[in-house]
Amino acid sequence: MSGEISPTGKRSGSGSSPELRASHADRDRVVDVLRIAAGDGLLTADELDERLEAALSARTLSELTALTADLPPVSATVGATGAEVKDIVRIEQVHSGAVKRVGRWVVPRRLELAVTYCGVTLDFTDAVITHDTLRIDVGMTGKTLTLVTRPGIVVDTDGLQLVHSRVKYRQTPTNPDTPVTLRVELVGQKVHGRVVVRPPRRTFGQWLLRRPTPLSTDD
Repeated sequence: MSGEISPTGKRSGSGSSPELRASHADRDRVVDVLRIAAGDGLLTADELDERLEAALSARTLSELTALTADLPPVSATVGATGAEVKDIVRIEQVHSGAVKRVGRWVVPRRLELAVTYCGVTLDFTDAVITHDTLRIDVGMTGKTLTLVTRPGIVVDTDGLQLVHSRVKYRQTPTNPDTPVTLRVELVGQKVHGRVVVRPPRRTFGQWLLRRPTPLSTDD
């Protein structure tokens, strides 16, 4: 015989080698890349759903590679910042400067806030998101907790207990087809101060573009 029968029923010749099998970790990495690409606007909701289904059912590494072959290198590399995704990050501060996470910071799977009279800002505009859920355990007294979102990010405050505090949630209209790339769940307790959820502030140029055009008057 010229070759052996593979487990899939195909005959392999002496000059061919079997394709490498994909592991659960390989599939998870590709799923993370696809979600980041969708958050950057590179994939539509339908494309994301189709590729996620293909990634989760992929048997070989070549099948997974094909799913990200048309994505730019920045989006195809989850570790573009050179930092690892942490399971839990804890922030503890008392009567000190403001806590800020801005730019391309790596979103952990869980964030614990133990903060007293220090403002906290979590800006997700350019954040590196590699999973679909972030749980924030809030133990915060005073000042404001600000979450700056982008399309595809939703914030759930139902599990947050408010004591002499309030939530201000402001969203901009988005395309209904925009996939949810990150769900932020706020739990715990916020005493005094506010919780503000808002989109990024408009630049001066964006503000000018959104101004209504003055009506012309006839001479």
